[in-house]
Amino acid sequence: MRSRSNSGVRLDYYARLVNSTILCHQNTVTGLLPASPEQQDAWVRDNVYSILAVWGLGMAYRKNADRDEDKAKAYELEQSVVKLMRGLLHCMMRQINKVENFKHSQSTHDALHAKYNNGTCATVVGDDQWGHLQIDATSIFLLFLAQMTASGLHIIFTLDEVNFIQNLVFYVEVAYKVADYGMWERGDKTNMGIPELNASSVGMAKAALEALDELDLFGARGGPKSVIHVLADEVQLCQSILHSMLPRASTSKEIDAGLLSIISYPAFAVEKIELVELTKQEIITKLQGRYGCCRFLRDGYKTPKEDPGRLYYEPAELKFFENLECEWPLFWTYMILDGLFNKNMQQVEEYREALDGILVKQEGGIRLIPELYSVPADKIDEECENPHTVNRTPMGKLPHMWGQSLYILGCLVAEGFLAAGEIDPLNRRFATVPRPDVVVQVAIVAETVEIKEALGKHGIQAQTVTDVYPIRVQPARILSRIYARLGRNKRMMLSGRPYRHMGVLGTSKLYFVRDEIFAFTPQFIDKQEFYLALDNQMVVEMLRTELSYLCRCWRKTGRPTVTFPISQSMIIDDETNIDPNVLSTLRKLQDGYFGGARVQTGNLSSLLVTSCCTHLSFMELGPDESRDELTVYLNQLLESKPPQTNLLPTAQKKGLHRFRAAAHATQDLLSLAHKAKGLDVQNASLYLPSSLLSFSQPLLNPTAASAGRLKTNEEIPFIIEPKYLPDVASSEIDCNALVEQLKTCSNLQEQFELIHIIYQVKGIDWDTNMTENPSTTVRDLLIELYTKAGIAHQWGLIRYISGMLRKKIEELDEACTTLLSNQKHLTVGLPPEPRERTISAPLPLNELTKLIEAASEQNPSLAILTQEIVVYLAMYIRTEPNLFAEMFRFRIGLIIQVMATELANCLNCTGEAATEHLISMKPFDLKTLLHHILSGKEFSVEEINVRHSTRKHISIHDLDHTGATKSDRAGIRKLKIQMKQTGSITAQHEMDETHKQASHQMPHVAETLIHVPLEGSDFVDARHGQWLRRRRIDGALNRVPIGFYRRVWNILQKCQGLAFEGSILRSSTTEEMTPGEIKFAVQVETFLNSVPHPEYRQLLVETILVLTMLADADVQIIGEIIRVDRIAHMANNLFIEDQTALGADDIMLEKDIATGICKLLYDSAPSGRFGSMTYLLKAVVIYVDEFLPGTGCAMQ
Repeated sequence: MRSRSNSGVRLDYYARLVNSTILCHQNTVTGLLPASPEQQDAWVRDNVYSILAVWGLGMAYRKNADRDEDKAKAYELEQSVVKLMRGLLHCMMRQINKVENFKHSQSTHDALHAKYNNGTCATVVGDDQWGHLQIDATSIFLLFLAQMTASGLHIIFTLDEVNFIQNLVFYVEVAYKVADYGMWERGDKTNMGIPELNASSVGMAKAALEALDELDLFGARGGPKSVIHVLADEVQLCQSILHSMLPRASTSKEIDAGLLSIISYPAFAVEKIELVELTKQEIITKLQGRYGCCRFLRDGYKTPKEDPGRLYYEPAELKFFENLECEWPLFWTYMILDGLFNKNMQQVEEYREALDGILVKQEGGIRLIPELYSVPADKIDEECENPHTVNRTPMGKLPHMWGQSLYILGCLVAEGFLAAGEIDPLNRRFATVPRPDVVVQVAIVAETVEIKEALGKHGIQAQTVTDVYPIRVQPARILSRIYARLGRNKRMMLSGRPYRHMGVLGTSKLYFVRDEIFAFTPQFIDKQEFYLALDNQMVVEMLRTELSYLCRCWRKTGRPTVTFPISQSMIIDDETNIDPNVLSTLRKLQDGYFGGARVQTGNLSSLLVTSCCTHLSFMELGPDESRDELTVYLNQLLESKPPQTNLLPTAQKKGLHRFRAAAHATQDLLSLAHKAKGLDVQNASLYLPSSLLSFSQPLLNPTAASAGRLKTNEEIPFIIEPKYLPDVASSEIDCNALVEQLKTCSNLQEQFELIHIIYQVKGIDWDTNMTENPSTTVRDLLIELYTKAGIAHQWGLIRYISGMLRKKIEELDEACTTLLSNQKHLTVGLPPEPRERTISAPLPLNELTKLIEAASEQNPSLAILTQEIVVYLAMYIRTEPNLFAEMFRFRIGLIIQVMATELANCLNCTGEAATEHLISMKPFDLKTLLHHILSGKEFSVEEINVRHSTRKHISIHDLDHTGATKSDRAGIRKLKIQMKQTGSITAQHEMDETHKQASHQMPHVAETLIHVPLEGSDFVDARHGQWLRRRRIDGALNRVPIGFYRRVWNILQKCQGLAFEGSILRSSTTEEMTPGEIKFAVQVETFLNSVPHPEYRQLLVETILVLTMLADADVQIIGEIIRVDRIAHMANNLFIEDQTALGADDIMLEKDIATGICKLLYDSAPSGRFGSMTYLLKAVVIYVDEFLPGTGCAMQ
């Protein structure tokens, strides 16, 4: 008989260890493992981790087999793994209805349960009796299902089970926006059952999605139908959110040792090596002790001060757990595995040696890992005074099977029985390895032959849709509909993937569906969705952004291929020339470099060879489907009730003259009012836009009057809000006569005015009988008018009609979720509360739009503008996250006000005129203005006349330190303006009238935004007013200095709180929260947001910043609440005294009416002899003089 080798003897030892600590507890029927002999419930997460040692030992026996018995042992161990994984699968499949419901609701009540009955796979507690929603638990199951399948285990048996796993993919792919209870099951660390977004859940979901993508669950015996499909855009969203969170773990936990499972084995979810190292060092620095790592700061679990009779903690109680947190040896097993994968043998040896010293040793050489080590009750004071000095005692489960399993797995790899790659067959360990540069392929497709010829004249090679056949080009929404069929199973009542918009990573692949090849255009080009795609400059900008995004985020085999269609809307000048913005972009694409991306253009057929391609096997023919079923299906998807066209008369003039018809002469402006009188329209002023029937009236808002650009005795129209309109019976107005008038009216503006009256009286669904079709409603007329306004690029009219039609930006909820997932809160509506509404959790699209409409007080244009700003913010946070550093709340209404203010300052116009400019701006210009405000750079805005246009164009320029633009320095701006004005002198009066007309298309918005305090227009030097602008912008954006929140936490340790008028930020906040928590930052933001004026808010931020210097000084505890506003006013008085002594008059020292602060102080630089910080420092010294140390050196 062959003797046993040393390796065989050692393996047998680990087999005894596995049997005595893990397998002896496995249920013989279900295969599940209980938490402990005392706790018989089976937790999903613990079961998966506990079986890893069995899986690894099975592979070790198969690899190092000395005899046939070893191979048999390997098979036995592998089947134990399969039995447990299938047991968990059965538990989840018994709750299949929850999986289906959760896909649509993301509710905690529809979550899969976190634990099950060990013997029956049944649930053990109610839906609301446990923190069941734990995305990481489901994800760890899916991750190791993929890893084990790749290693050769056969766990999934039927296509029904494949469909269920596919639906579990849909369950976890929304992890980036779902607040759950996390890997410690209690959510917020107060244990009050408050779910929060957890980095551990997002990271584990990302790892599971990547592992399952294109994986055949039947292994080598499978076919196309057993392959799992994952959308790359969902993976990338998880990655973006994960990177934005780390090293923070959640809103209430600034660091968590559980993140070790995300940055290293098993997830390897983080691709930035510097972020991995930063997170690891944070864990070691803040959480590591002599017996392991504590889970997170102020963790009260099983500490001697915890009340075992309560599940929750009082907020102020968390302070008592500081320095007493239990230490878990579990996390050192992660550190051992991390060292093995990184080939850092020094780290491996250090942690193995440290772990060996705290293992509980039993007879037979059995070594057990306890759950945790706790401070003895009689050593509490000693440990608090000198952390990590007291000898602790083991508590909790013995062994802790999760930790025991990872310990054994680490030993098997460290001792050479397994290679690190064998427990990671899908090669996730290479996540941080740099990838080669990506080349983005762009195929230009012309909508018509005429467009193709027009492109050819400029040297741009393109194909028509007919030319690219047999490749079929479809819009992105069709791909979304196709993916909605993925995972459908009628027998199991699974509906498939919920309909969601397709991201650019998804549309940049080519798809094989049966015998056909499909290419899909990007989502942002779909003009059916919203008016943003009507702006060609915006389309070009979004293309640039998406190409850059593809270069950064593409992870697939093969190159991304973007199909860029050139449509009729990109043709100008009587439909003969290409839009200059589009043409310039196409030329840059052909040059091979655009927007920071390497680009290769070509025909779709020639790019096919190097493209990334996906076979959509779930679209294969079923037994009852005919060969042409796909064509029928796609036709059904593309079919939608087309809007009725040619309902409204069109101006007879062609080309430019057709649009110039909007530029009325003065008598034309009054004609409609006379027609209204002739039609016996009572109270016509209630229905016509106010500009047509305006009468001279002094401005009613004193704030706006003092702040606007009003000249002496200047008068503006008095505008009536729609909510104040009296109810008028429809019998008072002959709407049928208005309809007859509409039939002969060919001007867009007049058509809108007439429809607006009918809309006000009859509502949007009134049948106008405009045509023989009996169902021609006001809605149909508005839709056609919207289309015509889009062709004419009448952006103010477009926005107002969009509001009347209650149009929604389809990706609004996704944009809002993106901002929230990046730990940013939103407020919509104009301040103050209760008009301003806060959004702190994702909402469905309908609920979100209703909330915005309510916050906008039914003002349609403000609601639409709010939607636009939210979408633009989401675009920027995805592409330029550095813009949002130290910003935790976006106040959309305040941002809109500041944008209007900037226009008023730069254009030297009234607040009303600035608001009209804002609403009439092109989407691209609006997005550019927002970017300049976010970036904090100095800029100027000017209004210029453009040749062959009836509208004036807003131009935005960067300023240098002298206040000059690049064009100014080059000396060419004046020349450009002269060139643009050439040939336009005769049309100047017409343009002015058109601008005046367009400004009145939004009859009820200007008076809403005009309440923003606009500073005086005497900005002769562009640098004058610079600091006021900066404070106003930073205040509106809630931007604070780096490290501000940590400094506030420190000063709260030395006083009872900070106060502003009726708002108080109490020092008790620090007893619950640590300085690095987002939760604490949100509390500070809530306190600061009680200040309605952005520049005043920013001055108070500077005041608090000066106050925080006390925390760095040797200052005794201040036993009172500090009045921040009082200090600011003291500084203001000191400033006025100094300026008065220097000869400043009352006009120069004018005070802001609302806050009482001198406007010149707002416009003072922080530093310098007369800087704001100088006076704030003096005021702080005076306010807290008795608390300063005797020498005063620290404050000095």
